[in-house]
Amino acid sequence: MTKTVSVKQPTLLVIAWPIFVEQALRILIGVVDTFMVSHVSDGAVAGLGIANQFVVLALICFNFIGIGASVVITHHVGAGDRAGAEKIVTTAIAVNTWIGVLVSAIAFTCAAPLLRLMQLPDELMAYARPFLTLMGGTLFIEAMNTAIGASLRAHGHTRDAMVVTVAQNLINIAGSCVLLFGLFGAPKMGVTGVALASVFSRVVSCIALWILLDRRLKLMLRARDFVELRLDRIKRILHIGLPAAGEHLSYWLFLMVITSFAARLGSESLAAITYTRQVQLLVILFAVALGLGTEIYIGRMIGAGDFERAYREVLKSVRLGFMLAGGLSVIVAVFGASLLGLFSHTPAVIAAGALLLRLAVIYEPGRVLNIVIINALRATGDARFPVSVAAFSQWCVSVPLCWLVGLKLGYGLTGIWLTMLVEEWVRGLIMYWRWKRRDWLPHARRSRSAVSDGRELPLAPEV
Repeated sequence: MTKTVSVKQPTLLVIAWPIFVEQALRILIGVVDTFMVSHVSDGAVAGLGIANQFVVLALICFNFIGIGASVVITHHVGAGDRAGAEKIVTTAIAVNTWIGVLVSAIAFTCAAPLLRLMQLPDELMAYARPFLTLMGGTLFIEAMNTAIGASLRAHGHTRDAMVVTVAQNLINIAGSCVLLFGLFGAPKMGVTGVALASVFSRVVSCIALWILLDRRLKLMLRARDFVELRLDRIKRILHIGLPAAGEHLSYWLFLMVITSFAARLGSESLAAITYTRQVQLLVILFAVALGLGTEIYIGRMIGAGDFERAYREVLKSVRLGFMLAGGLSVIVAVFGASLLGLFSHTPAVIAAGALLLRLAVIYEPGRVLNIVIINALRATGDARFPVSVAAFSQWCVSVPLCWLVGLKLGYGLTGIWLTMLVEEWVRGLIMYWRWKRRDWLPHARRSRSAVSDGRELPLAPEV
């Protein structure tokens, strides 16, 4: 029997606000890179946008271990089982490192074929290939960062992850300026310089996270920890992480297909959707931080067996997310043209992006339902239902309709965006229905039992 002790639970605000700052700064890395490269050309931005899709896809692969480990760790922390939590941390870091090495090798050796798969025009290959080779070839570092950061956040050390991200941003911004513009006698390296700065900032971040892991959790991995992996621990992580990764993977592959549709509409449409996504990320940031904070918060309640409180707190998080996302969407819509003007001076690109941002006033509240409730379902152990719904909704309904409305019927980006909006709302309402019906309770009870009994249990059937 696993020994448990009473653990003081932090509030959602204490957990969420450093996550908000951290996620804001992580998004800022992409925004800064896009802003810097926009001084080269719109074509360079389009090429970077395509290459970055593969980087994001790799991060999703790393997150399936990070997400799964984070949820399992919060169950142990909520039950006061520190030793069990540390074993999950060790397993998560080791497994993610091996996955990172594999993904880095693929990205480094297959950059050009991957970019052609996304129908990247030949004239943009000179921008995208060196970026993907450098960023993709060092993704194993980001794999370690993901696992360590998730472990620290699950233990409540959200401010540490925030501080590391602050330092990473400062290094990235400074390095990008020096190498892109040739400051202080450095060579002007264009997109390659931006990639080099990002890689260096990633290395510094990794070193800092390893130090924090030792200081906060008193945990330092040995060489044999990367080889002697326990299957039962991996199974518990994957029970949450694989469905979560599947849901994220489905969404980002869906976005990659949509991006390829935009590329077929022309370089201006591709640039417009790339810039719009950068601005839109700033809006959904609040929902993302709230969702991640809710996941940690609810996970601890599940570990402590407080299911009724978990039910109420998720509904509060949804209401808060509606207010934040709705209000910010209106502000961004009002100043949309000015914000897009920071990235591009092409009137057609700005006009197309501004229209998409106005439609996002309706789009974003639907996204809140998905972000917050899916994170909550995952925290209870109910991770398979969201990916099943996402796969059907996105691939059997949204992708065919986006092609039909946007390309075949000629409604362009506006038609594609409206189709995505409807899909987001329908899927979000299904998630809300799942939570209100309390279909997650059997999974929550079994997650709690797995921690209390200290052994792997058969997985709960889907409801």
